[in-house]
This record gives sequence, structure tokens and C-alpha cells, in this order.
Amino acid sequence: MFRPPSLFFILCSTITLGSLMSSSSKAADGGKIWVYFAADGIHQYSFDLSSGAMQPLSMTQEAKPSFLAIHPNEKFLYGCSGDLSALSIDPKSGELTFLNAILYPENSLCHLSVDATGSNVLGASYGAGTVLVQRIEEDGRLGKQTAFVQHEGSGLLPKRQKTPHAHSVNLDASNKFAFVADLGTDDIFIYQFDAAKGSLEPSDQASVSMKPGAGPRHFAFHPSGKFAYVINEIDSTVGTYRYDASAGRLEEIETQTTLPESFKGDNSTAEVVVHPSGQFLYGSNRGHNSLAVFAINDKTGKLAFLEHVLTGGDWPRNFCIDPTGKFLLAANQKSNNVRVFRIDSKTGRLTSTPHVAEVPRPNCIRFLRPKAL
Repeated sequence: MFRPPSLFFILCSTITLGSLMSSSSKAADGGKIWVYFAADGIHQYSFDLSSGAMQPLSMTQEAKPSFLAIHPNEKFLYGCSGDLSALSIDPKSGELTFLNAILYPENSLCHLSVDATGSNVLGASYGAGTVLVQRIEEDGRLGKQTAFVQHEGSGLLPKRQKTPHAHSVNLDASNKFAFVADLGTDDIFIYQFDAAKGSLEPSDQASVSMKPGAGPRHFAFHPSGKFAYVINEIDSTVGTYRYDASAGRLEEIETQTTLPESFKGDNSTAEVVVHPSGQFLYGSNRGHNSLAVFAINDKTGKLAFLEHVLTGGDWPRNFCIDPTGKFLLAANQKSNNVRVFRIDSKTGRLTSTPHVAEVPRPNCIRFLRPKAL
């Protein structure tokens, strides 16, 4: 079912690690890029890559998106928040033009990815515990659905894990394996992905189980492709895995807490991001309202805790590192602000800057380099 153009879901552009590194080579140390805050609408800002300063450019109030992904050619944007929507991106202004949308009345999506060929959108539904693939046409519009998978099972905690809850879907660098973190079953489901067919089939290693009650939420690869990291929402941990890219297999290495020992309150993690250099990992704590910072051993993939940094607000649902790796922006959803932190390139530690954007209930932050620059 297609949704009218007036009800589309706009921007919080995701950047794959490959495109992030490519953008870094273009962006050097200075200049300005666009940053988009998905909130009560889409707030577009100019972001200074030298200072971290932000200036508002435009505001769109058409919808309240939850997660978005940018096509590899950077001409199209796909967003989910109940619907899956396709939009074109103006290369000079960054403005969006609605193309089409597909409604999933019983399978609203919380996360999506665009595959490396730009032929498919993969989406995960938290409420339904499902994963799907939607074809992308040559003009960027959404076409037919080519795959649909229903997860089965439950977890240790009935209040949070009575049914499956697919929370994210990520593809590896080869574009051949898809990894779905399911909070409800405490599993990472692994699928063989065929971009030409838009198909998902269980891999030889069909799943990897977390500790009961962990609640896996988001997933990130190391730029070397040798390691992967899973942030667990319920028990506030981050797991390190060795990755065999030839077989699409994960092997657990270790699991660490994202919280200080002294913290006794309620907490749930949200986002996990590996720095473009591959030297550091960051995870967000909602409740403790902090970013947990770790150094990564490039030989073993293991994490060494560095620090907790308060995000300067309440409920950091999402954060994003700019393409040069110099700044981290944290979206504090409940306190209505986005704060800029400078990243020390040698230590990975964060220093708060005076730059803050007042944005109502920010959900997602993503960068996009203007083609004109």
C-alpha cells in the first residue's frame, strides 16, 4: 500500500563505513558539511569541520522519523517510522523531494540499511519481530518486496522479551551477509543476502546467542572487517566478536559493561559506533546519560575502558561521528538538545564544546557532504 506524498518520513541519513571513509578524504580538516537532526521534523544545520560550530539552515515538519539510510550514490534517502519512504536529495541544497512510500500497518520498522549495490532496502521491525527486503528502482523509488522473515522465540524477561523484537539490520563489507539483532530472543540472526535477488536465507551459522536477558539492540563492524560489536540494551553491556568474513560467522571474544560500578539506577543502552580509525568504540547509556568510551586492540579486537562522559542532557538515544572523525554529536532525546564533543585523535577521549543545538526530542543524527563543496 502506498502512502500519499504529504505523509513521508524524512531524514537521518546513515553512512556506511566505506562511504564515511571516502567522505573523510574529501572533507580534509576544514570546510562545512550538512548535519540533519530527526526530531519533531528534520532540522538541517551547517556543521563546521574546524570548530564544531553549527548554524541552522532549514526545517521540515512533514513527519517524525525514527531511522534513515542514504543510498550509496547519495541521491536518495530512505526513512522508516511506521512506513518506508523514498526521497530524492538535492545535491546543492540538501532539500528532499518525496518519491513514494510503502505502509506496513502491522510491521512498522525501527531500523533500516541500504545494501552496497543500492538495489535494496533492508528493514527490521521491533514490534513484529520481522525482517524484510524492499527493491529499489532505478529512479530511487521503492518497488516490490522480495523477502520477508518472521523471527520466533522469546527471552528471559517476559516484560521485555515475550516475543521477538528485531531491532537492527546490518550488512557486512562483502554485502553477502545480513546481521539482525533481536532484543526479544537474545540472538543475532545471520542471513545470506543476495543483492541481485533481494533474498534472505539462513546462513550456515543461523544465529549467535547473547547472555539470557541481554537484549541485543545495535551492531557495528570494525573497519578491518575482523571484528564486530553488539550493544545490549537490557543488561547494559557491549559484546566483542571475531568475524570470519568468508563464512559469515561470529565468535564471541568478551563482554563488558557500559556502566560504572557505582551506578545503581535504571539504564538502557542505545547506539554503538566504531571510530573511523578503528581505534576506539563508543556506546550510549540512557539513564546514566553518558557515553562509554573504549580503546580497541587492533590485533585482538578487545576493548579497554577509557572513560564515561556525560552527554549534557537526558536520554542519549543516538549519536554520530563526523566523517573526519574529529567530532561526536550526541542527541539527548528527553532534554531536547544535541551537544558537540571533540574527539582526541590519539586517545579517543571526548571533550565537550560550547556548541549545542536546541532540537525537540532528537532521535537521529547523520552527516551528508554537499556535492557542491
